[in-house]
Amino acid sequence: MMRIGILGTGTLAEALGGGWARAGHELVIGGRSQAKAQRLADRLGRGVRAVAPREAVTGRDAVLLAVLWDGVDEMLRSAGASEGSLDGTPLIDPTNAVEHGVGVLLTGRDEAMAERIAVLAPGAHVVKAFHLFAAEQWTRAPGQNERPVTVAMCGDDPAALEVVSELVRDVGGVPAVLGSLDRVRQLEEVAGFVIGLAFAGFDPASAVPRVPSPATPRLPRESRA
Repeated sequence: MMRIGILGTGTLAEALGGGWARAGHELVIGGRSQAKAQRLADRLGRGVRAVAPREAVTGRDAVLLAVLWDGVDEMLRSAGASEGSLDGTPLIDPTNAVEHGVGVLLTGRDEAMAERIAVLAPGAHVVKAFHLFAAEQWTRAPGQNERPVTVAMCGDDPAALEVVSELVRDVGGVPAVLGSLDRVRQLEEVAGFVIGLAFAGFDPASAVPRVPSPATPRLPRESRA
């Protein structure tokens, strides 16, 4: 059993929170609205409690930052992140800082949202994860999907990556560590790519080649060095 804090009260907070509660973890919900946090805790049941944001991050084995990207600063401020309240804690970042309907990243040219969060929460072990699938993906019990989905993630701390990997498995996903936060901008660009194609009316899966695994991908001749 892990002690998990969730910052946010939206659909992703509810979907992942429900899966982790069913897996037997201890959850607390912290939101900008105490009333919304209480309503979510009541819906999740299983002993889930609504608390203030600062309490939601104190003494937790992992924290999920389930807010819109433009609400990150406010939520982390209310949780005391700048004062070190998340020091040493795996902090899961599923945010997508993209232009709605277009998919263009709204962070700086050389900046990733996960890196910005790491600055806002000094000492936190930020792990980018759960940002590529809609919340509905995680409302199904493990085993109900035709095949498990892969959750790509980036992070600098091996122990934090292992914690998040376990939480991915608990909701029926397969964890895949892409690398450290040095590569997280690439992972966030993938979300923009997927969102842009979807809003343009294309199936993003049809734009990605199926490569048998394990295997060494065979690239088109013109792509080879």
